[in-house]
Amino acid sequence: MSYIISKETKKTILKLQQSEVTEQAIYFNLARRVKNKSEREILQRIGREEGVHSEIWSKYTNKKLTPNRFKVFLFTLLSIIFGYTFTIKIMEKGEHNAQGIYTKLSSEIPEAKKIQEEEEKHEHDLISLLDEERLQYVGSMVLGLNDALVELTGTLAGISFALQNTKLVALSGLITGISATLSMASSEYLSARSEGNTNALKASIYIGLMYIFAVILLVLPYLILPNDQFISALIIMLFTVIIIIFAFTYYISVAKDLTFKKRFIEMATISLSVAALSFIVGILVKQFLGIDV
Repeated sequence: MSYIISKETKKTILKLQQSEVTEQAIYFNLARRVKNKSEREILQRIGREEGVHSEIWSKYTNKKLTPNRFKVFLFTLLSIIFGYTFTIKIMEKGEHNAQGIYTKLSSEIPEAKKIQEEEEKHEHDLISLLDEERLQYVGSMVLGLNDALVELTGTLAGISFALQNTKLVALSGLITGISATLSMASSEYLSARSEGNTNALKASIYIGLMYIFAVILLVLPYLILPNDQFISALIIMLFTVIIIIFAFTYYISVAKDLTFKKRFIEMATISLSVAALSFIVGILVKQFLGIDV
């Protein structure tokens, strides 16, 4: 059966059909990587629904489309790095932006309204059932990253002017950072154990990984740049702090449906304020003690 629709509407439907076919492939890919049976079944169910929607659109386009391989690869890669919950939420935001398109199509295609409702409600309800393990340790991740950024930013800023040598600053930063990582991880383990948490070891591993990750990125400019370029290394380090805060805050805000702007400003203000105060302390200590490295 053929349907009479305008050329503009057909182009719009082709884009939607392509999106549905691609997202079906993405969901099936994600499902293959998930170990939990109930989680896997949810992802497979959403994938099948995307396939049903693409079949509906194919009645109007009279075309069979294949998934966009690059997009499938990209979202699969994102799921490996950031987890499947984050990846699905990003895809969901893209579908939310298509609401206006569905509204326009409903005047010519009655089924568009039904698909829109399913995209908005049913799939959202299913996604809310997902309980990815790594998101259970967000508290530990935030604690580890926040503590590392505040402590290391302050330490590196303070000793940058006091030592005025990138390699000495890097050495001091690495020693401080590694020691603090072990301290934070062990403290988290003991704290979680005392509260009866059976996953105390995993919590301590997550907090340790986030801490050492921040240490490596913040110390890196001092390792790369020449010995006398401590100011340049400091500036790069501060930009790195802002980028880390932006990326992690965005990740948490998407994965956990939290506000982004307030959390980003709060973390950035604290870290940069500590860095500024520590830098001033470094200048004063060097000046009053008369130490020349």
